[in-house]
Amino acid sequence: MNGELDAAVGAAEAAGDLLREGFGRQRSIRYKGEVDLVTEMDERAEGAIREALLGAFPDHGMLAEEGGSLSGGGDARWIVDPLDGTTNYAHGLPVFAVSVALERSGEVVLGVVHDPMRGETFVAEKGLGATLNGEALTPTGEEDLARGLVATGFPYDRNNVPAALELFGTLSLRAQGMRRLGAAALDLCYVAAGRLDAYYERGIHAWDVAAGALILEEAGGRITDYRGGPFEVEGGELVASNGPLHGTLLDFTAGRGG
Repeated sequence: MNGELDAAVGAAEAAGDLLREGFGRQRSIRYKGEVDLVTEMDERAEGAIREALLGAFPDHGMLAEEGGSLSGGGDARWIVDPLDGTTNYAHGLPVFAVSVALERSGEVVLGVVHDPMRGETFVAEKGLGATLNGEALTPTGEEDLARGLVATGFPYDRNNVPAALELFGTLSLRAQGMRRLGAAALDLCYVAAGRLDAYYERGIHAWDVAAGALILEEAGGRITDYRGGPFEVEGGELVASNGPLHGTLLDFTAGRGG
C-alpha cells in the first residue's frame, strides 16, 4: 500500500497548504442547511485531492463531502473530508484538518488526517499501527472518568440538539472536563495521541470519521456505536476512547442508541 499511502499523505498535505494559505481571508460561503456551511476553500481543497488521488488511481471510487459519491471500477474507494472543521475555518479559528481514508471491500485500510496549522500528520495502516509525524501513537491509560477529558460535537439538525445537550450536561458533572472542538477527525486523533481520553458524537458522516477511527484503533484505542456494538463508518454515531474508560461511557450513551 506504499503507493496509496504516499498519495494520500501527499494529497492531504497539498490540500492543507491551500487551506493554510487561504486561512483568515474573506471567502465566499454558502449554506447546505440552517447552520451547515461550505466555503470556497472546501471546494478548492476537495478538487485538489480528487485530482491527485483519482489521477494516480483512476479505478478507485470516491466518497467526498462536497462532491458526493463516485463509483470506481474496483473494490476500493477514497473517503475524503477536504476541510473538517469548516465552521471553525470560516470564523478564523485554527482548529481544522484534512481527512483522507482508503476503504477496500468495505473495510478502511488506510487513514490520514493532516492539521496544516500545526504541521501534524496522523497516519494509520490496517494492522501496522498509527503515527504522528512518524512517531508511534498511544492513548492514555486513564480509568477514572472524573479525571478524564472528553470531547463531543453537536448535530446540525437542531431537532436533535436537546438530547445531545442533555448527555453533555450529564457527563459534564462526571468528567474532569468536556470539550467541543468542532473537528471530528481531530477529536479521534487526539484520543489516539493521549490529548483526550474519549470522544463521542451522533450525527456524523463517513468522511468525518473514517480516517480518524482507523488511527484511533491502530493506536490501541476502542471505538463502538452508542450501545457498544461494532463501529460502522456510515453508522452515524460513535463512542471512542482510550479503552479503559469505554465501559463507563457506554453506561451513559447506551440508552440513547438509535
